[in-house]
Formats: sequence, C-alpha cells, structure tokens
Amino acid sequence: MVRDVKFIRIDGARIELRKVAGAGTPILLLHEALGSLSLWDTFPERLAAATGHPVIVWSRQGFGRSDPLPEPPGTDFLERAADQTLALMHALGIDEAHLYGHSDGTAIALLVAASAPERVKSLVLEAPHVTVEPGALQAIERMRERFDTGDLRERLARHHDNPDAVFWNWAGIWLNPHFRDWSIEGSLQAVRAPTLLFHGQDDTYFSIDQMRRIEALVSSAKAIIIADCGHSPFRERPDLVVTAVTRHVLAAGAESSPSR
Repeated sequence: MVRDVKFIRIDGARIELRKVAGAGTPILLLHEALGSLSLWDTFPERLAAATGHPVIVWSRQGFGRSDPLPEPPGTDFLERAADQTLALMHALGIDEAHLYGHSDGTAIALLVAASAPERVKSLVLEAPHVTVEPGALQAIERMRERFDTGDLRERLARHHDNPDAVFWNWAGIWLNPHFRDWSIEGSLQAVRAPTLLFHGQDDTYFSIDQMRRIEALVSSAKAIIIADCGHSPFRERPDLVVTAVTRHVLAAGAESSPSR
C-alpha cells in the first residue's frame, strides 16, 4: 500500500495524490493510459532525492483510487486530461511546474505546455506519441487478449478501483476508427519549455518516428534513445532516467534564473 496518499477535490471529483518533499519548482508526474499513482512505485522518491525538487504524483479522474468518470471518455480525453492537470495545479497553488509524462501522459504534458506555456518550466516525455500508429493498435489488440484471458485484469486491480473501466475506456478509444486521425502535431510549435525525450528501442507501442516528429517541431527537444529498453524507461532503466532528468531539471532552473 502506498503511504501518505491524500485526496483533493478538482471540479467536484475526489482525486488521490501524494507529494514527496523537496524545494523549488515541483515535478508533476503524469501517468500512462493504464497508470495510476501507485504504479510509479518508488520512482517519485528517487527523483526527489536526486533533484532536490518536490515530486507530485496523482491519479487522474477514472484511475487508481480517484473518483470514477461520470461517463465514458470521448476521443478528446487527452485534451480533457490536460484541462484537469491545469485545474490540479491551480488547486495546489502551483504557478509553474516541470511536467514529466509517460506514454499518454506525454501528450497531456505537451497539450498543457502548448496552451499554458507560462505554467511549464520544462518537459520530460517518456515513450512520447503525437499521432496514432498501426503498431500501437496491434499492441492494444494483444493487450485486449491478455485482459480477456490472461493476468492483466488481476494486475490492474491492484492499482485501480475499477480495472474494467480503465482498460475498456482506453482500448475502446484507441481502437475506435474515429480516433485513427488523432494528432497533436499542430500544437507543438507553441511549446516553449526545454524538452527531454526518452525512447526505448524495444518499445512495442510506438516507433522512434514519434520522437522525431516532436524534435522537428519543438526547437528545444533533446532525445535519448535507450537500448535494451521497452515502453517504460523509468521502470526498466531507472538509474539512467533519474540521472538524465536531474541534469535536465537543474539546467532548466538555471536557465530561467536571473543572471547575477
């Protein structure tokens, strides 16, 4: 069980969160499509210890122990999640944050950075994607089989009050033909924050092309390609990730500080 979890009301919904202590601009973690507060495990503590910054981890509405969604999400679910992220920052009195997104969390982070650039000090994007790829749809089809016949439902139930809703909301949207043309590339040129990208060479969901698309449109983007790593570098290669993120966050803070 994750300790020190608190709840906050955001637009009427009860949202679970916890904060690892530190000083300075907080790092706000944005979880993946099937993620939650608890699925970050001890990574928030490691990141806070290395950077010295506070780290805030939370479950979006419909995930983890947060309140359920009032209705199934639509194809604009990432845009709505970006709005909820800004609402959370407002409720916590956070004027500016480093945003660290994993998978779907990367799209949310980019949307926040594009719509409210003054609120984002830097971006860390792990397994980023800005369009739909055939490989992702094939991977989701495989996950659907695992959910129906394997242990995936049981594993998700350890982290979510309603694993069925979490899984089928995700799979239903991504496999919806109306979602095939989803893209946020048109928003990327508005991103001003220093951006660090991680891509695992063995990622079965998204190709390196996703990272290249971001590099082409976000002038500050710097990419790290990780060998022998899949879709979750923070779990698979935590030492490398923490070292690189620490360097990135501290550099972003130095760049925005007044010269002496």
